[in-house]
This record gives sequence, structure tokens and C-alpha cells, in this order.
Amino acid sequence: MISLADPQFGDEEIAAVRRVLEDGMVADGPEVRQFESAFADYAGADNGVAVANGTVALHAAFEALGIGDGDRVVTTPLSFVASANAIRLAGAEPVFADIDPVTYNLDPGAARRAVRETDADAVLVVHLYGLPAEMDAFRDLAADEDVRLIEDAAQAHGAAYRGQPVGSFGDAAAFSFYPTKNMTTGEGGMVLTDDAAVADRAASYVNHGRSAAGGYAHERLGSNYRMTSLAAAMGRVQLERLPEWVRTRRSNAARLSEALDEVPGVKPPVAPDGAEHAYHQYTVRCADRDALADHLADAGVDTGVYYPTPIPRLGAYDGYDADVPVADRAAEEVLSLPVHPGLTDEELDRIAAAIRAVPRTIAA
Repeated sequence: MISLADPQFGDEEIAAVRRVLEDGMVADGPEVRQFESAFADYAGADNGVAVANGTVALHAAFEALGIGDGDRVVTTPLSFVASANAIRLAGAEPVFADIDPVTYNLDPGAARRAVRETDADAVLVVHLYGLPAEMDAFRDLAADEDVRLIEDAAQAHGAAYRGQPVGSFGDAAAFSFYPTKNMTTGEGGMVLTDDAAVADRAASYVNHGRSAAGGYAHERLGSNYRMTSLAAAMGRVQLERLPEWVRTRRSNAARLSEALDEVPGVKPPVAPDGAEHAYHQYTVRCADRDALADHLADAGVDTGVYYPTPIPRLGAYDGYDADVPVADRAAEEVLSLPVHPGLTDEELDRIAAAIRAVPRTIAA
């Protein structure tokens, strides 16, 4: 079976982790500071705060921006549940606006209406599957309505919008380094921001509320959500390899899309003008998704559904009223195929052949 994901590790990662083990400073330390600086530089931000995982990165961003009790945050219903959970963990309430039917990202017009109707305080944009959201429109929205703008870039390492890296548009951004992401630290996350004060508050929040002076000067409520030096060492190596991996993902995606040109009933992902897709997932759309998945499985191709249930339809969100018909429909039809950089030419040919052999009864 051709796997849907395949984390890439080599001798360099092993050597980096061994160096930290031999040094003995395995918790938070200089290795983490270097990774923060390198990743912020890569993503075009002034400050980076490394944390334990992507959910923590979102939560810490909200805490650092002062978004909490009584606040409302407009966001997408089609994402991993962590996007909305982080809003609630900070004490705020998510407001779900519908998505664009082509990109699957939060629709700027729907988001603007939701901000006005609910008097929201912030917008959380998710760059779903690695495709940048329409950041010009969202920046205009944030300026016009005087709301905070946060980017969930957990799936978008290496993506860019009009030549500018994602993670550098909002008041803050959050990345995840989970094993299946475009790069990994095993587990981990990063908060990016151009605002030094926001970065300081995020760093304090994930380090027991300590002040920048360190020691036992705890100035605010916080917790232990720090990244380890072991994770950071791995991240520094992965970051060096990330540009090549993203190029490979784009090349792989192009080969799959070429095959899909012959299957009109299966819609490939799109990248609108100005959007440089990072292809964390290669997500197609088919009215008979289950049949398509079964066909590909018979051909030895693994697939996945991200995400089968919109967030406001989950049990944890009982009581949340959300009129999001476009997201509801997309959740029934999206299917992700392998696109990771570990794919061989032979495997890509097998996936393409399986796509071209999709029965007309499925593609109709």
C-alpha cells in the first residue's frame, strides 16, 4: 500500500539529537532559541516562540493577544478540531462562517458578515491543506472591522501568498510540527509575530508565566508548554530540508493533477492566482468519495478524509449554531491522496494509473 504520509528522517536528524543528548541540555535552552530564530526568518516574521505542539501555539497566541472571556473569534468549520478548541481553551467563543467551495478555506465575505453580526473580536484563518487563504481580503477585513487576525498555518509550511510566506500576515500565527506535517520535530509548534510584546507574552505563558528575566519571577498565569531542545535540534535540520520537500510536493501534485485531467468527475485541488500551495494534503473532490477511496485502495493507494465532520457538527460542539452548507457538502466529498516527498517515481506512476482507471460510474 502506498502510504498517505511518510515522515522523512535521516542521519542529520539522528546526529542533531545525539549532539543534544551528549550535551545534556535536553530541555528548553539555546537549541530552542536558535530554532525559533531560524524558523521566524524562514517565514518572514520578526519573532518566533517554540512550543510543545500546534494546539498550544494557537492557544498561546490567543493568550498573548488578550483574546479570552467574552470575546468571539470567527473561524472556519472545516479544519482539525484544534483550530476551534484553542479558541475555547483561551476562554473565547468560536463563530463559524462558511467556506469557499473551490479552495475550502474560510470565505472572506462570509467571515466579514459573521464579524458584523456577532460583533466579533478576531478572525482565525486556516490555510487548509497547505493552500494560503485570501490574505489581502482578510487583512482588509481586519483593518476595516478593527479585529485581530490570527493565522492557523499548521498545514502550510512553505506556502506563500503573493510572494509573502504564510505566517507573516496576521497579528500572530501558529504552526504545527506533528510527524505528518511538511516538517516535524516529533511533536512541537511555533508562534510567529512581528509584535515583540506579543512574543514576550506568548513565551511567558508557555513557561509558567515567567518574566523575561527568568528565575522565579512569575508575573502572570502560565503553564509548561515549552519545546524541548531535542525537538528543536530535529527541527533545525528539517527546516533546512523543507524548501526541497515543498518543491517535491508541488511536483508530485502536478503529476497527479495531470492524471486527473482525464477524470472529469474528480476535481483536483486548485491554487488561485497569487497562492503558492504547499500541498500538505493533495485533496480531491468526488460525489461518490467512498467508491473512489475503495477503488484506490484496491489499487494499493492509501487515502484519507480531512475532515469528515465539520467542527460545529461534532459532539463537543453541541449547541453551536452554524449555517455552513458549503462546508457540510465539502465534508462529504473531499478525499486526500498521497503527495509526500517520499513517493518514488514508480509509486507516482501507480497512483496516476489508478486515477486514470477510475470507473466512469464513480467519475460521472
